[in-house]
Amino acid sequence: MSETDPHKAMPDFSVRGQHAVITGGSGGIGGAFARAFVAHGATVTITDLVEPSAPLPAGIDYLKLDVRDDAAVAAAAAAVPRCDVLIHCAGRLQRFEEHKVDTFKDVLDIHLVGALRLANAFRDKLKARPGCIINIGSMYSYFGAAMIPAYASAKTAIIGLTRSQALAYAEDGIRVNAIAPGWINTPISRRGREEAAFNAKVMARLPTGRWSEPEELAGTALFLASPASALINGVTIPVDGGYVAS
Repeated sequence: MSETDPHKAMPDFSVRGQHAVITGGSGGIGGAFARAFVAHGATVTITDLVEPSAPLPAGIDYLKLDVRDDAAVAAAAAAVPRCDVLIHCAGRLQRFEEHKVDTFKDVLDIHLVGALRLANAFRDKLKARPGCIINIGSMYSYFGAAMIPAYASAKTAIIGLTRSQALAYAEDGIRVNAIAPGWINTPISRRGREEAAFNAKVMARLPTGRWSEPEELAGTALFLASPASALINGVTIPVDGGYVAS
């Protein structure tokens, strides 16, 4: 390689000028990601079924979207002029209800089928950049959950989907990775935090000894969206304070 070979340049950790599409952007993790991307020079379209509770800062637009709706997802992709980064944060869980077939299907549709649906709809726009996809897994990507089997199944499958999409989309120059958050202080985790026995069990294994904040995940998302991660493809990165290592 010559001394001017671009592959020998210093790593570029910037997302400035990119446009990110983040589902679930009215929620804790999606909202934190949106704010982080804007703070680092990107623009963002957030989607959600719930409208943001406060005025959005400059650089963030909102689209109402149900990720279970094929036509709505296709329309959202058509409405967004460009997409450098697609992050699927939308999700839900229903404790004790997910053994019911209809509930099981619905949770999988949001988390797993939704990830596929979004990737298919935005693929051409990602190819044009080329851009990247960041799926969202969970600690339940690595172990079972008696009370939320649909959520755990979907998050386990996200790892396989991420690997498969990375292979399928490589021909378009699109990288696909995932983040597996640890125990994060968000509305979806509120009941677990408030249950003394469950909380004590988590804290006993967690090296940091605390629930993390959504903003603490954002650095990994920014890195995966930046040119510095150009060789990272098809992996799921636990961002968990050391939980899976303990």
